[in-house]
Amino acid sequence: MAGSDYYKALGVDKKATPDEIKKAFRKLAVKYHPDRNPGDKSAEDKFKEINEAYAVLSDPKKKEEYDTFGSSGFHKQYSQEDIFRNFDFGNVYKDMGAGTTGGDDIFSRLFGGAFARGGRGGFRPGPQKGTDLEMETDVSFRDAAQGAEKVVAFRRNGKREELKVKIPAGVNNGSKIRITGKGGQGENGGPQGDLYLIIRVLPDPVFTRDGGDLFVERAIPFSSACLGTSLDVPTLEGDKRIKVPAGIQSGTKIRLKGCGVKPLGSNTKGDLYVKIGVRVPADLNAEQKRLIEELAGKGL
Repeated sequence: MAGSDYYKALGVDKKATPDEIKKAFRKLAVKYHPDRNPGDKSAEDKFKEINEAYAVLSDPKKKEEYDTFGSSGFHKQYSQEDIFRNFDFGNVYKDMGAGTTGGDDIFSRLFGGAFARGGRGGFRPGPQKGTDLEMETDVSFRDAAQGAEKVVAFRRNGKREELKVKIPAGVNNGSKIRITGKGGQGENGGPQGDLYLIIRVLPDPVFTRDGGDLFVERAIPFSSACLGTSLDVPTLEGDKRIKVPAGIQSGTKIRLKGCGVKPLGSNTKGDLYVKIGVRVPADLNAEQKRLIEELAGKGL
């Protein structure tokens, strides 16, 4: 059961040997077996938990992944069907003891119809969709904003594959693009899984973005801040000339309506904001210093 501590469920620690794990499981399986606890829901839930725990901890590969990723990480990769795949209940419950029925019937009764009867007294899953795959792909800031086509390479079923993918305009950092049927191989006639591309938008030297809005910074001399000026600023469609009003204060933002990005799923573009900074010279020559002192004397 998702969230369960499998070692705690069986009453063993992580250093327990396979024989110790098996012994603990068999003892608990007899104690909580539904045939010995008819109508006891808590016993039934415990019985399910210890079976799931044993299905994982008795399988070296699953146990290694459970130890590596912990309960939460493990259950992101394994469904209940994955956990019980190749787990032969008929063999596990053989010679379990008097008063308990075979594993097949119990398994079918408790875990429902998601599984079909397999050979040799065990169970196998019915048709199952293949595992979904995830991979990150880097996208430039402008391609994320305006859309692009990108060739991505990935490994599937042990083989390298390449795929041309359309990056829709307006994707943001962390957006997922689903590519149907490019995941793991299905089992028992099930469909293939899907591939999810997780977009990682690379930083841009000019723009930053918040939703549909873009931001740029421009610095102007002190004299221009006092007297006003015109300024060329970049947009995704090229430079635009704006007027900077006289007396503008450092940190003021000038808005260019509709010059931002149309976020994915939206029909409206955001705006572009130009943040104005006033550039104060670090060094003054003698003439500049004289003029500034003169202005200071006049209250500027």
